[in-house]
Amino acid sequence: MNFEYFIVKRLISAKGYKSSISAPIIKIAITAIAIGVVMMLVSFATGLGLQEKIRDKIAAFNGHISISSYDNNSSKVSLTPVSTDQDFYPEFTSVEGIDHVQAVASTFGVIRTEEDFEGIVAKGVGADYKWDYFEEFLTQGRLPSYSENLNNEILISEYLANRLKLKNGDRVATYFMRDDSDLPLQRSFEIVGIYESGFQEFDELYMLTDIRQIQRINRWEEDEIGNFEVFVEDFDELDSKGNEVYENTGSFLDTQTISQKYYSIFEWLSLFDFNMALILGIMILVSGINMITALLVLILERTQMIGMLKGLGAADWSIRKIFLYNAAYLIVLGLFWGNLIGIGLLALQKYFKLIPLDPRTYYVTEVPIYLSWDYILLVNIGTLILCMLMLLIPSVIISKISPVKAIKFD
Repeated sequence: MNFEYFIVKRLISAKGYKSSISAPIIKIAITAIAIGVVMMLVSFATGLGLQEKIRDKIAAFNGHISISSYDNNSSKVSLTPVSTDQDFYPEFTSVEGIDHVQAVASTFGVIRTEEDFEGIVAKGVGADYKWDYFEEFLTQGRLPSYSENLNNEILISEYLANRLKLKNGDRVATYFMRDDSDLPLQRSFEIVGIYESGFQEFDELYMLTDIRQIQRINRWEEDEIGNFEVFVEDFDELDSKGNEVYENTGSFLDTQTISQKYYSIFEWLSLFDFNMALILGIMILVSGINMITALLVLILERTQMIGMLKGLGAADWSIRKIFLYNAAYLIVLGLFWGNLIGIGLLALQKYFKLIPLDPRTYYVTEVPIYLSWDYILLVNIGTLILCMLMLLIPSVIISKISPVKAIKFD
C-alpha cells in the first residue's frame, strides 16, 4: 500500500479526527466548497437554460436563418414574393450542417369579434413546416394540418385568445388589406389549437395559418412565397453557416440570422457567459482560501507528527503529499454534498417549475434549467484541480519545520 495513502487513511479513520481542534475549520471548508459547487451548478444550469430557451423560441417563429427578397428588409411581413424554384429548396445540399428548410409567408391583418379587435401577423406555413417547437408550446387543442387540401384551421396564442375571449373550436373573422383595393378582404377561420410560448413579443402578434391562404390574399402564384426559414444542426455555428448560406444563394436574395435580426436580445444573452465565468472564479477562489486555512490548521495540529516522520527519514515531498491527500479527501467530500444538493434543487425546478419569472422581462414563464454532464464534470474537475494547485503553495511550510523543534512542539 502507498505510504502516504496509508497514513491519510489512518488519520481520517482515527476516532479523535472529528473532535480535534481543526474539526470546526474543516467543516467550514467543506461547507464552503459545497455552497460554491451549488452556486456554480445553478449559475450554469440557469444561464445555459435561459440562453437555450430564448433562442429556441426565437427560432420557432423565425428559423435560424431567413432567406428573403432584399425588398422585405426587416419587415415582419412578406412584401415581395420569392419563387420556390431554388437550388437550396427543399434540401440545402450545398451547405453542410443544415437541418431543415421551410417556405413561409406572412401578412398583416386584424382579428375582430363582436366586442373587440386585435392586429395580427398571419403567418402562412405549409406541409414542410417544422412543428417541433410548437408541440411544446401547445396548451389546448391540436396543431393544424396543411399537408393536404386548403383549409381554414389556425393556431393562435393564449394571449390573443384571452384578449379577445376566444376558445378552442371558435370561428373568427379576420380582415386583410390589399394594395389593389380600398376595401378589406374578409376570411373566416377555425381555431384548432392555442399555444403559449412565453415570448410576448411574438404571442401578441402571430397567428399561424395555411400558406395557401396568404398566397390567395396576396394574389400570388402557387410557387411564390414570402421567405425561406433555415434551421442549422449546431447553433454554435450559426454565424459561419449564415455566411455560407449567403454565399450559396442568388444575388437577388438576402440572408439574415436571428442573432442579427434580434441583436439586442442576443447581446443580452451573451452577458450570461461573463456572469457564469465570474461566479465560477469567485466560488473557486473562496473555496480555495477556505481549504488553505484548513490545511494550515491541519499542519499546525500535526506538527509533532511531521517532526516524527522527518526524524524517521520521510522526505518533505512525501509528508506534503500526506496533507494534500487529506485536503483532497475534504474537497471531494464538499463536492459530493454540493452535487447532491445542487443537482437536487435543479431537478426540482426542471420538473416541477417552482420558481416563476415575468415573461415581459425574461421572455420565459419560469426559470429554465439545462442539465448536462459537460458542465457538471467541468465544475467538479475544475474545482478539484484548482483547489489542489492553490494548496501546493501553503504546503511548502512543511519543509520549513525542524524535526527537533517539531517533536518538542506543544
